[in-house]
Amino acid sequence: MTAALDEFRSHFAACPLVAIIRGVTPDEVEEIGEALVAGGVRIIEVPLNSPDPLHSIRRLADRLKGRALVGAGTVLDEAQVGQVAEAGGQIVVSPNTKPSVIQATVMAGMVSSPGYFTSSEAIAALQAGAHVLKLFPAEGATPAVLKAQRAVLPKDTPILAVGGIVPDNMRDWLDAGANGFGLGGGIYKPGQSAADTEANARAYVAGLSA
Repeated sequence: MTAALDEFRSHFAACPLVAIIRGVTPDEVEEIGEALVAGGVRIIEVPLNSPDPLHSIRRLADRLKGRALVGAGTVLDEAQVGQVAEAGGQIVVSPNTKPSVIQATVMAGMVSSPGYFTSSEAIAALQAGAHVLKLFPAEGATPAVLKAQRAVLPKDTPILAVGGIVPDNMRDWLDAGANGFGLGGGIYKPGQSAADTEANARAYVAGLSA
């Protein structure tokens, strides 16, 4: 087990939410990160299609070391995996299932969380070494679909539902077999204040036990 995976499991057990802060800038990322942690979130993803994302990852990883797991989203190729590792990222999230990206992530000692939509994609991701699966876009599926997939996937594989998640529908997904959630625009939008970000985080944390 790598240090990153061990830390992921610890943070995920405490709060199974991944905050996706797409569009955040390096100048505001530390304040937003602190707001998320104050709201209870312990895993933060900076998508690579954000402004100067590697700078944001580096700043956030340094600021929140030991308090949160920081990494990148929208990672599409092996070169980007290397860049995330150099920036201090510990988790690599992708919208798709690409074995070479998964393998490069594992080799770099980071947590691999690829996106999947079908059972075939999920199994291919696990065979490539993925640690955490991301059902994406979840709004294109239903909790019933996830429940059916759960019947054929390893029971100890964490699955995140990502896309269209709001506090009011989290219970349906959890009951269907989701272990946690990736949260995008519902928790953070570009230019959003730290106070609003913390309030959104608290609402989602409350949704876990609703």
